[in-house]
Parts: sequence; structure tokens; C-alpha cells
Amino acid sequence: MRKLTRREALAGAAAGVLGAGGVYELVDKLAGAAPARAAGTPRLEQHLLEGIRVVRSDGIEVLVPPLHHRILTATVAVHRADLRDAQKTLEKTLAGLEHDYAPTPAGLGVTVAWGLPYFSRFVEAKAKKLLPFDRRALKPVLFNAQRFPSDPFDTKLEHNDVAILLRSDMLAHIKDAQARIEATKAFRLTSVRSGFAGGGFDGGSSLPKRMAMAAQVPGADLIPASSELFLGFTSTQKAGMGPGKIANLETLGYVDFGGHDYFVHGTHMHLSHIHEDLEAWYLNFAFDERVATAFRPNLNVKPGTQTVRQGPQDVSDVAKVRHDYRVSGRIGHSAAIQTTSRLAHDVSGPDGAVYVKGAAIPVRADFNTLDNPFTWSANGNEVQPVAAAGVHFVVFNPTGDDFRRNRLAMDGVLPGGKIPFPARDRNQGFNSVLSTTHRQNFLVPPRRHRSFPLAEL
Repeated sequence: MRKLTRREALAGAAAGVLGAGGVYELVDKLAGAAPARAAGTPRLEQHLLEGIRVVRSDGIEVLVPPLHHRILTATVAVHRADLRDAQKTLEKTLAGLEHDYAPTPAGLGVTVAWGLPYFSRFVEAKAKKLLPFDRRALKPVLFNAQRFPSDPFDTKLEHNDVAILLRSDMLAHIKDAQARIEATKAFRLTSVRSGFAGGGFDGGSSLPKRMAMAAQVPGADLIPASSELFLGFTSTQKAGMGPGKIANLETLGYVDFGGHDYFVHGTHMHLSHIHEDLEAWYLNFAFDERVATAFRPNLNVKPGTQTVRQGPQDVSDVAKVRHDYRVSGRIGHSAAIQTTSRLAHDVSGPDGAVYVKGAAIPVRADFNTLDNPFTWSANGNEVQPVAAAGVHFVVFNPTGDDFRRNRLAMDGVLPGGKIPFPARDRNQGFNSVLSTTHRQNFLVPPRRHRSFPLAEL
């Protein structure tokens, strides 16, 4: 396999704000033709894509995500007095993208999420009145991100005004969208974060190993050839992803809108960047221990399996996780999170849709990255000129507190009390091989209010 020259390897990290994509140009060469996709029309929700294909891996249904992903973070570059004009300009730009590209992986998915700094600085009075309230946490659904027990001491809690998630099978579509958004002059970019997902459609080779090998990432040779992720397992199985509108603010009854429908069909988004230590994972953990760490202890899985069933019938509860800990001295990543991320009983949504006991609540949109930690940053000193395995973790939850509960469960903080692990113990899920560098929470308005929410009021 051809390795990147030093110039090519550096291109991804050194790319400018309108950069050519650097190392991620290689995705199209390695993945071959884009997969066949169904058509779709815009939804009320920004965070849900139409045309997601379903295939089978080890007999289990798996969702095929878009090949290319990019996140733009920014601060607002206009004055408060000009906010209404900026709102109209941005909406015209987004509508133009929708006109030119269907909201599917074959076209372009655009999700505009707004941080607490935006609501506090520009629309504070209206935000106090209209931001949804979390009934369980007794606070607004959007709040500043926090460090968790297993986070490094230097994890950066960010304060961006906005994060824009772009998803497509075609890198050219993402580049066009970024150029048009920047041309509005509404934002001052703080970072560009790039990556990829999947590949290997219809029996071809998958992307993580080939991309990591080309970028000369330590441990790349240890990644299984068929893996969807750098860490070797399939993450997008259909039963493990929140179905339908389950992550909408209104679906599960967690949220009080105060009699206003402004944010109905919206959701909460958490964004973080996580480094992955591939050598520690593959050299220090045998396959059986990787299964126990990623899923749960004493799970009988055929050696080499990539897709492990995670349907409602496979969900662990608190009693099961605590029993596994007493017997084996460890907890599994998926099992621990399932204590807070799966439905404890059937729920009927406001539209009549029924979500069954054991269904996943979070809708994940995370993707592999070689960024270290970003493709580009306004703080140039934090971008390292050497590729690194990692993930830009994007997840949609009904509230910020719902994400918080899930992330604490990853650290062994379960409903009813914490399992007494040191913060980064190897027996506690992935924590010993993952390091979060950046975190922030965002609110995703419904499509109709995606452009500078509340500015018109």
C-alpha cells in the first residue's frame, strides 16, 4: 500500500480554513464508488438524515453512515444590531444548499447547533423565556460542558457560539457548503474538524485500517482489515442507535417547553474530540478482553467478530452490571452505558410512535478522524503536524443531562451509586485507552429555526 509522503501527511493538519481536505482526499480513492442511496426530502428535524442504507454484518443490521464528515465551530462575527440581517442571509444560504443537494448522504446533511455563549450574549432575554427545561434535572436542557472523572486534567471545555455538522458521501459537496457558509461573513471560524466513516461497502475493504496505515499512525497495522472503527468493532448497528425521533426534545417527555413550541423537533448535541491509543488497545488487550471491555464481561463471541448484537434483548441493567463487576472485577463499556441510555419501559411519542423497552435513546453521528486534534484551528499552536487516531464524537440526546448521565455511566457512576474504580482503570470500559481533548454542549433547533434562533423575536 502506498504511504503518504510527509507533505501529504501534513496536509490534513495544515490545511487552511478553505483547505482542500488534505489527507481526507484519500477516502474517495480507498472507498471506491459511493454506495447506492435512497432519495429523501427535508425533515422538521435537522439532525436526522434520510436515505441511510441498511446492510448486514455477521447477520446483524448495520446503518451505513455518510463517508465524509466535517464540523465547523465558530463565534458570531456580526453585531447584535445586525443579527436579523445575518439570520436572513444564513437561512438563504442554507436553503440554497438544500435546493442543490438532497438532505441525504448522497447529497448533503447540514446540522446547525448553537452553544450557550450565543444564547447568553445575543438573545439572553428570549433564551431565558424560551429555552426548554429538563424536568428530570430541574434545569435548562442546555448547559456548559463539564469534565468527567476519567477525563484528563487538561480537557478543554469550549465556548463556541455555533457548530455546523456537514455530512456527505461526496467531499466536494462538503467543500461547497463550507465555502458558502464562510461567504456569509456571519462567523469567525475557531476550528475545522474532519473525518470519515465506514467504507468497505458490499464486501470491499473498510477505511480505518487503510487510512491509518497510509497516515503512518502507530498501531495501524493492528487494526482488523474489516473494522468500521479504529478500535475494531462495528458501532452503527441499527438496534444500537436511537430509532426515529426518540432523541427529539419532545419525544420522551423529559422536557417542559413552557407552553411554547419554538424548539419542538429540536434536540441536544454533544461534541467532543477523543484520542485513541491503538497500540495500548491491541497490544495490551487480547481479543476476549477487548470484547469484555467494549461490551460486557463473559460475553461469548467468536474470535474475530466485528459486529456484536446489541438489541433490546441484549441490554444490561444496573443489577447485571454490578453482578459482572463482583464476578469479574470489570465492567463493559456498552453494558454500563445501557443502564442510562436504554428505555426502561415502552414509551409512546407525541406522534403515536412506540419506542420499546430496551431501545437506544442517543442518536450518534461520531466519525473516525486523523486530526490531532483538528484539521485547522484558530489557535494554530494546538494543531499537531502528525496524524493521530481518534474520533470526533457527536451525539444527539433529548437533553444535556441525558448525555451527562450516559457519560457518567461510562465512568461507573450508575443509577444508585458509583462502582469504586480509579478514574482510568483498564477494567472500566475504554477509559484507559481514550483521552478526551475538547468538549462542548449545543442545542439543535428544528429546521425552521436553525438560523440564529430567537433573533427574529
